[in-house]
Amino acid sequence: MSLERWLRLIAGAFVLISLALGHWVHPGWYWFTAFVGLNLFQSAFTNWCPMMAFLRKLGVG
Repeated sequence: MSLERWLRLIAGAFVLISLALGHWVHPGWYWFTAFVGLNLFQSAFTNWCPMMAFLRKLGVG
């Protein structure tokens, strides 16, 4: 899988997990959902994402 696909997979999983945690555990988890969304938004303009740097260090893509 390419780096971009891994990034989409992880971001999607983070969003779904944080939404579930916000619903069943504590609404404060919705802030994590917003953080992931903001990171995706800024990466569209800057072409830089912290998760991409992390995945590259792991040797992905």
